[in-house]
Amino acid sequence: MIGRRPRKRGAAVRRPPPPKRQRRPRGAGPRLTWPRLRWPRLASPRVYAARHLQVLVESLGRLARQPAASLMTAAVIGIALALPSGLLTLLDNLQRLSLSWEGTASISVFLHDEVAGDRARRLAEELRSWPEISTVNYISRDEALAEFRQHSGFGEVLDALETNPLPGVLVVEPTRQDLTPAGAEVLLERLQALEGTDLAQLDLQWVQRFAALMEIGRRGVLVAGALLALAVLLIVGNTIRLDIQNRREEIEVTKLIGGTDAFIRRPFLYTGFWYGVGGALLAWMLVQLAFLLLRGPVAHLAGLYDSSFLLQPLGLLDSLTLLLAGALLGWLGSGLAVSRHLRDIEPS
Repeated sequence: MIGRRPRKRGAAVRRPPPPKRQRRPRGAGPRLTWPRLRWPRLASPRVYAARHLQVLVESLGRLARQPAASLMTAAVIGIALALPSGLLTLLDNLQRLSLSWEGTASISVFLHDEVAGDRARRLAEELRSWPEISTVNYISRDEALAEFRQHSGFGEVLDALETNPLPGVLVVEPTRQDLTPAGAEVLLERLQALEGTDLAQLDLQWVQRFAALMEIGRRGVLVAGALLALAVLLIVGNTIRLDIQNRREEIEVTKLIGGTDAFIRRPFLYTGFWYGVGGALLAWMLVQLAFLLLRGPVAHLAGLYDSSFLLQPLGLLDSLTLLLAGALLGWLGSGLAVSRHLRDIEPS
């Protein structure tokens, strides 16, 4: 190029020298430097979920490599869970059976003698529109006399009577929601206040006794279930404690290389979770099998009383509740055991 000396081939390119560092004067004190803030890197939700899924599958595989011991522990948990769940289902069937009995909780409304048949039928139609009443049946005076003649055996005595002494009756059956001592008593007072009613009668004592027996049975089952749930916690906790002792050296090595307590605790928590789920599945199978075996004899007994009652096993909601209860108890039992015994293991 014009105005520029050509550079010789092989000659080194001269670069400007670096600027000289200025020396700090003596007595100026140390240089102040601000530390760099490093925020901890949090794992993404996908990575966090993948780690938990890996530990979940790994803990299940560890239990599968010891099928006999795992099955025995799950069987004990299943029996403990099957007893309260089966008893609660049986109580529900008994309550449903009591509601299916005809005439056991009906209210008999005796009418005055001057209430004619047409007026009694209009009253029955009015009562059928009440939301707390299921059905209303009208028994006229002649029908009541014929029924009494058939079942009493006093036909000749009744023939000697000049008039029919029996009144007309309205047989009222409450709905299932109102078939309680309080609801039946309120309905009885309303029927007694009707115009044309001479007497309204209901066996409230039977309803109250049955409700009291059902409440006693339900609370007894809840107490037994709480004790058996405590037993499940102890079973899972003892099993996890033995597992921790067997893997003591592995835990010490993991702590030496920087493994946190949360990292070490995670496999044991999922192991307890699988114990609870396995026990709940076995409990569900035991309850379903027991109700399947009892369904035939119960149906035969109900048929002898002209009833179509059938035992109903665990439904979908009850089955899911049992599964969640088992998983939660297994998780809590393992968590208590790990929190207690993991602090005692420190690398030497």
